Amino acid sequence: MWAKLATSVRRLKSVRLARRFVRQESGVAAVEFGMVAVPFLALIFAILETSVIFFAGQALETAVADSGRLIMTGQAQNQGFDQNVFKNAVCAKIYGLFDCANGITIEVKSFPSFAAITMPQPLDANGNFVNNFGYDPGGPCSIVLVRLFYQWPVYVSLLDVNKLNNMAGGKRLLVATSAFRNEPYGTSGC
Repeated sequence: MWAKLATSVRRLKSVRLARRFVRQESGVAAVEFGMVAVPFLALIFAILETSVIFFAGQALETAVADSGRLIMTGQAQNQGFDQNVFKNAVCAKIYGLFDCANGITIEVKSFPSFAAITMPQPLDANGNFVNNFGYDPGGPCSIVLVRLFYQWPVYVSLLDVNKLNNMAGGKRLLVATSAFRNEPYGTSGC
């Protein structure tokens, strides 16, 4: 009988110990945070990277608008700007966000009318950047298209769910465009 009683007491103690272990909640917060931390941090980094890319795109748009005025007013043509000098003028408008000297690509084309504007695709079928752009600022009253291109590296891809990278090599091609009619500098009108 004492043996049965001892077995029952041991069983009761092990049940009480198991219940006490199940009710223990001191490490629940750490376990829950461990399960949620990786997706949460990935989402935060993706949001930050997306906002930086949009900010960089806006900075590129501002630079193309500001530097395009050099062509529109005839300053670039009268001072004999070539593509490199114009690129330096563009880089002077961009402050520290881009590797301007090695990363910015410039296209400047002139057209007889707005309807005649054509913009070739900057990416080939494989998503590689095609750099066959020229520099033609036109003359007075010409229609001019100025495009700036920058290949922004995407770091947080979230397993390619967010589609920030639109070109080969995990990069996003940022494009800023400005189309305008040159002023009639040096002439009486258009």
